[in-house]
Amino acid sequence: MPPHDQGIIDEVYQATEIPVVDFDTAVEQGAIQLIDEEVAGEYRKCVAEHSHSSARELKGLFTPLHGVGETSVFHVLQHVGFKGIERFEPQCEQDGNFPNVPDQLPNPERDEVYQPAIEQASQTGAEIILASDPDADRLGVCVKNDAGEFVHLTGNQVGALLADYVLRKQQENGSLTSEHYVVETIVTTPLIAAITRSAGARIINNLLVGFKYIAETMDAEGPDKFVFGTEESLGYLAGTYCRDKDAAIGALWACELAAELKSEGKTLLNRLDELYVEHGFHLEGQVSKTCKGSQGNEQIRQLMKAFRSTPPQKMGQLTFTLVRDYADLEIRSLPENTTAETFSKPKGNVLMFEARAEGSPLTVQLGVRPSGTEPKIKFYYFAQAEVSEAGQLAETKASAVATIEEFKQSLMDWIEQTLQTS
Repeated sequence: MPPHDQGIIDEVYQATEIPVVDFDTAVEQGAIQLIDEEVAGEYRKCVAEHSHSSARELKGLFTPLHGVGETSVFHVLQHVGFKGIERFEPQCEQDGNFPNVPDQLPNPERDEVYQPAIEQASQTGAEIILASDPDADRLGVCVKNDAGEFVHLTGNQVGALLADYVLRKQQENGSLTSEHYVVETIVTTPLIAAITRSAGARIINNLLVGFKYIAETMDAEGPDKFVFGTEESLGYLAGTYCRDKDAAIGALWACELAAELKSEGKTLLNRLDELYVEHGFHLEGQVSKTCKGSQGNEQIRQLMKAFRSTPPQKMGQLTFTLVRDYADLEIRSLPENTTAETFSKPKGNVLMFEARAEGSPLTVQLGVRPSGTEPKIKFYYFAQAEVSEAGQLAETKASAVATIEEFKQSLMDWIEQTLQTS
């Protein structure tokens, strides 16, 4: 946490050599301790304690993408009785070269990583595909649609489904109170906030990007009333057994929910549509602008300055009405860009714009921030539109998607023009 995160980075930059030790020697000397079955078994028990359903009839595939997820995610699923979930063997061997992952990029946010598993799943009749990233703290999910095709759910969609699942379960058993809370970051879907408020629980959603802020909130608010924490990049957490995202708890709840829905003749996609009808259609996504080379950092700085000091008034059919500036800790009215009010936290280099579509009930938020790990500036968009009844959903989806596609193109055009003139 700040300021220690920057302090650690400073120390890394000052390091002149990296000490190396033989692995087997370090084990013999006790410098490295291997996790034994006692510890692993206790971990599986802690995750399993958060089971909310006995439904286990589900056929699927799990892939660790050549990482360590088999020892946590898959073993947890087997431990609780999901015998219909099988390993995708070509990607099970732990190998840092990721030979059987497309492009050798084992990120479960990428559609491409699921293609090898989808080919097998289509032949075996699997209904769900789960993929953990190499260190098994994030989880991706693919499910079949009504046409029998696999659809890759976003982290926002999975987070909303899991939040809805656990809140309903706690409501059913009478354990949910108005003091219980769900936590998400400012770049995670507002659908989770709507679901949480509807259930009568608290939502804490004013956190900067990073699961460490969710863990910090758990400690600040008290872990005994913590229900669920999530961020859009496939991170999920429940319980008090750890303070970081964990793919195993996400897999457990995703499979339980999918199995329950299957018994009702439904899928995760059907439940998502039900949530849209109840809370409004929500469409989220992310685009980015990569700025490489010696001028990359300066270009990112110029773009953030332009968004902050001379923000766009309109993009596509969307007109911006205000911006929340997390660096200056103020909300400014647009197009005047004058201060309307201030706030105290959180503080970070993030801008969150709000916009409305002309002649439409659609509202959109646009988050802007420089990446902390890559030479790029990231843009998160969140669109919401009310759905008066189920029959209107398809039309609402199509209209929102068309508006956002036009908006994204306008955004990239504005970025290119800004870089050319700066």
